[in-house]
Amino acid sequence: MTQKIAIQGELGSYSHEACRMARPEMEVLPCRTFEDAISAVNTGKASLAMLPVENSTYGRVADIHRLLPHSGLHIIDEAFVRVHINVLALPGATLEDIKEAYSHLVLLPQCASFLSEHKIIGRVSSDNARAARDVAERGDSAVAALASELAGEIYGLQVLARHIEDEGNNTTRFLTMSPTPDHSRRSAGKMITTFVFQVRNIPAALYKALGGFATNGINMTKLESYMVDGSFTATRFYADIEGHPDDKNVQLAMDELSYFTTDIEILGVYPAAQAR
Repeated sequence: MTQKIAIQGELGSYSHEACRMARPEMEVLPCRTFEDAISAVNTGKASLAMLPVENSTYGRVADIHRLLPHSGLHIIDEAFVRVHINVLALPGATLEDIKEAYSHLVLLPQCASFLSEHKIIGRVSSDNARAARDVAERGDSAVAALASELAGEIYGLQVLARHIEDEGNNTTRFLTMSPTPDHSRRSAGKMITTFVFQVRNIPAALYKALGGFATNGINMTKLESYMVDGSFTATRFYADIEGHPDDKNVQLAMDELSYFTTDIEILGVYPAAQAR
């Protein structure tokens, strides 16, 4: 029986592309929301989930940092997908025919120059792959979708223009989430440890909490803050470091971190992707 991997969004989305790249042997299970994708794993409908966490152009994916610590899931891998935006339309349509193009709110500004040059009006859709499906069902040769080539393959659309995004390095990072943690692996390359922590509400707490990583020679590749339960005094931090919790220098740094925090939770230990 083929195992399933849950995503937020439709078949043909960039999350689907991440699954095809990182878990090609698994069947993709589309879900309406991130919460639904997480629930699919927790209830056994899927074995894993593939969730986007950040984009090189637009930063953090909304709500994902808030959801991960309470998801009951653990990070076991990461994947980086180069976001190529393409103009997809009905077979037989030409670029000159296109008057409107639908895509997700985040994708539309990424190809504003192309749309302006070709006098195409951008329209908002709930999902880029959903936009492709809607274009196929609508049957109007004057309407296009801005999505992945995979979406075009799935919904029978032709590519009128490839890679129209304004930024030449637009990339999304995805995390593979599992119901069980795996801290046993050691790769030939770098290991990444992801964790969240909440500092005590005292002067210089963050400065002191992070000092152990500097003195123990640990590279912190990511640090982001977000409020907890709408409080202006309770701030939680999401961090990625290079290293494994069993490494002596990581143990020393985490011990020092614990002196200045009220909560530390390791979300995952996994090999660094080659795309880093």
